[in-house]
Order: sequence, then C-alpha cells, then structure tokens
Amino acid sequence: MASINGFKLHERLAADTLSLGRSRLCELRLMNDSTWPWVILVPMRAGIGEIYQLDEADQQRLLWESSELSRDMMVLFAGDKMNVAALGNIVPQLHLHHIVRFEGDPAWPAPVWGKQAPVAYDDAGLARVREQLAPVAAKLQS
Repeated sequence: MASINGFKLHERLAADTLSLGRSRLCELRLMNDSTWPWVILVPMRAGIGEIYQLDEADQQRLLWESSELSRDMMVLFAGDKMNVAALGNIVPQLHLHHIVRFEGDPAWPAPVWGKQAPVAYDDAGLARVREQLAPVAAKLQS
C-alpha cells in the first residue's frame, strides 16, 4: 500500500478490513466481519499511536469525524449502543473502532473481541453495506 506523507496503513488493518475511502483526516475501513456494523477510522498521520500525539486541529477533526460516523451508523443500522474504542494493543497505529451493538447480539453485553471468529462479508452483503455507508463517507470528506 502506497504511503501518503509517510503514512502507511498497518498490515494487520489492511488484512482485516476493506476500504470505504478517505475522509479529510482518516482512512475509513470496514472490518470484514458481517456480524456487526463495524467501521474503523485511521488518521493518515505517520508514527501516531495515541490521540494525544495528534496536533490540536487533528484531534478536533478526529472527534468530529468519530461523532458524525457514530451518529450516522446508529441511525443507519438502528443500533442499541455504539461502542467506540482505541485499544492499539495488537496494532500500534492509532485507529478508532466504531461498532454498532444490538441487545442480544452474539457478544452482548460484553465487548466483541474474541467472542467468535469473524464472519466475512459475501459479495452481496459487502455491496449492501458499502451502499449504506457511502453517504456517511461522503459527509466525512467535507
């Protein structure tokens, strides 16, 4: 994957996710697990592992993009709870998970990590979720 101003997407993120495009600040990535609507924002800044390492303008932009993404995903998928997390224990590159949760989903009420093997999108499911998320991605480019 080509670098942008020294930014290169971590190989684990590249392997586990699918591109939804770019916002002004971030790569938008869809986790390839159809169990949950799950989008990851990856700020396109080299060498950043934590939010506090971003400059103030990028911190504010990341919060705005995360908030807009969260709100729009909850409306689109009619979720019960939005989980937002920046763990980075396995992938040190800063990335924010946005996972729409539903009461009674396979991991409810626990975190989704390690509960079950990922269920990859089939072609039809991937096309559907990309179509649903396209207006959200477009909004984040503004």
